[in-house]
Amino acid sequence: MKTEVKKIDHHKREISIEVSGDVVKNKFDDAFTKIAKEAKVPGFRPGNAPRDIIEKNFSQSAHELVLKELLPDLYNQAIEKEGLDVIELPDIYDVKLDKTTISFKAKVELWPEVALKDYRGIKINYQKPGVSEEEVKRSLDTLKEARKIENIDDNFAKGLGYPNLGELKNALKSQIYLQKENAQRQKSEQAIIEEITAGLELKLPKSLVDRQLEDLLRQTKLDLALKGVPKETIDAQEKELVKELLPRSEKQVKIYLVLAAIAKKENIPMDDHMPHHVMELLLKEANWNVQEE
Repeated sequence: MKTEVKKIDHHKREISIEVSGDVVKNKFDDAFTKIAKEAKVPGFRPGNAPRDIIEKNFSQSAHELVLKELLPDLYNQAIEKEGLDVIELPDIYDVKLDKTTISFKAKVELWPEVALKDYRGIKINYQKPGVSEEEVKRSLDTLKEARKIENIDDNFAKGLGYPNLGELKNALKSQIYLQKENAQRQKSEQAIIEEITAGLELKLPKSLVDRQLEDLLRQTKLDLALKGVPKETIDAQEKELVKELLPRSEKQVKIYLVLAAIAKKENIPMDDHMPHHVMELLLKEANWNVQEE
């Protein structure tokens, strides 16, 4: 395999790939063999047509089958050979194939190198949640107003599936505690994110920013539509929305890239759960300053 890598810009590379010899020849042999087993040729039963007739009548099908099987394998071999850490599927072009040689070019975008800070032992101020009787009372009052009743008693609690009023209060106390705990966790996660990204200069891959911007724009349009904003108004605001959402998109991509860099260093799988697993690690390794509420 011959490969050559050219730098297009900070993130993009063009790989030229060429392979010749038995690798290509054998693929064509396999392709014609597969086609011959199912090909319908007048005067011959499937699988019995001569090779020269199969090649004459199904050369295009064989060509497509060889490309389908060879291109992905050769591309993966090339990026492994060159040690390229690519972001997503490549743009394949200039494909040339004959019976002995295949050549093509692939344009790829690389993951940027992230100069990670020390992400262990980040100091976190954590206020351990507490729930007062007054907060429970306010929740009961909210229930009272929502149900339009005068007195909250054991019968009311039973109607909600609790043995008595005391158990209902305990359930409300647990619910308030969980809400506060979730809020504190989000606050802690945000503090960690700000710490590991602060002052970090990072050239962001355009494809990731564009993809995130597209997702944010789509969700924003949907939110506006659900609020009753006419489609014409939403479309007219699109340029302004893009301008408004771009900084958020860039920030989210930056965060993702830093989390991904930590994941790679810690051998955490790069799947949909990666950000959660990395954040769990960072929270576990944090230096906690816990205070009672």
